[in-house]
Amino acid sequence: MKFGLVQERKNPPDKRVVFSPQKLKELKATYPTWEFVVETSTVRVFSDETYLEQGIEVVQNLNDCDVLLGVKEIPVDALIPNKKYFFFSHTIKKQPYNQKLLQAILDKNITLFDHETIVNEHNQRLIGFGKYAGIVGAYNGFRAFGIKFELFKLPKAETLTNQAMLVKELKKVVFPPIKVVLTGTGKVGSGAKEILDAIKFKEVSVEDFLHKNYAQPVYTQIDVLDYNQRIDGQVLEKEDFYQHPEAYQSNFGRFTQVADIFMAGHFYDNRAPKILTREMLKDAACKIKVVADISCDVDGPIACTLRASTIADPLYGYDAKTNQEVDVFHPNAVVVMAVDNLPCELPLDASEGFGEMFATHVLPAFTNGDADGILERAKITENGKLTPRFSYLENYAFGSSVKF
Repeated sequence: MKFGLVQERKNPPDKRVVFSPQKLKELKATYPTWEFVVETSTVRVFSDETYLEQGIEVVQNLNDCDVLLGVKEIPVDALIPNKKYFFFSHTIKKQPYNQKLLQAILDKNITLFDHETIVNEHNQRLIGFGKYAGIVGAYNGFRAFGIKFELFKLPKAETLTNQAMLVKELKKVVFPPIKVVLTGTGKVGSGAKEILDAIKFKEVSVEDFLHKNYAQPVYTQIDVLDYNQRIDGQVLEKEDFYQHPEAYQSNFGRFTQVADIFMAGHFYDNRAPKILTREMLKDAACKIKVVADISCDVDGPIACTLRASTIADPLYGYDAKTNQEVDVFHPNAVVVMAVDNLPCELPLDASEGFGEMFATHVLPAFTNGDADGILERAKITENGKLTPRFSYLENYAFGSSVKF
């Protein structure tokens, strides 16, 4: 079996890759009957030379490979027919902008495995870049705070080599006794927490966060039942929220009255209530001045996330009175950081971490007959058709246009 790492062709350029040179060297030793090659690239965080130094062949095309591994969407004209592909296709939510991509995958008889659909038997995702989104998002949130109040200047994350460098820069800052509220306990939230812990912000309980004052910077990490409550007043287990989110309303407002920075690392269900509403932001008691929306659901649970921002221009201001975008230094502005491709700012660490996950959870399925069903669950297309698990995409995949 021959695996090929594709050249990332989507713009803006993405420096990430599924496997680092060192990881491919290890995999060659682990799977001596397999071949691994790398398509030449001038963009990738690891140069062609670093792969060659580890004994990995660099090639001009991947036409003779069996399995092709990428990160972002493959442009339609770069798809090689009759191959197996792994990449983030961004099609499983019927994204209009990638309808033609899925149609081309079917037309070209490609077997597509989406990184986002690689899950275990409990439908929990096994690989992804969420942790690195959390790491960079937390750093960017602090950078936004320094800019807004002209307290300190942090370099852009994309100019720093790795997570250790981000932490080093943050440790140079003398933070005032601010309070940070972090939503989410998954990979994104855990990544943000790594940064908060690394720079010695004190973690406190919800009750202490809400009711105590501190002479040092603190944070609290909250889960869904900390910022949602049943409309009928019942107090039930977290599973009830996941099954019946429409029966809940947000009580995040109590955090807005004491927090200075909100770092949003939660997963959001469209049936769930809005988390940070315009009414909360308009309230005179609202203290929040920076929202680092790491999850970045535009028109979603956070009212001030009017649009995604970019690595080049990561910040904008939000005026709750007018519900409009304003300058970051506008007196009414809440500063919003809503970059939707944060892991791209930490490509080296993100690539190394992703490769470890892929090697652990996916590659064994090629040797054990997919005993755990990893590949079968992740497979979106095969033999020019949608697999049963993704049959709900039928109209999207075969229709002339997307309708909602």
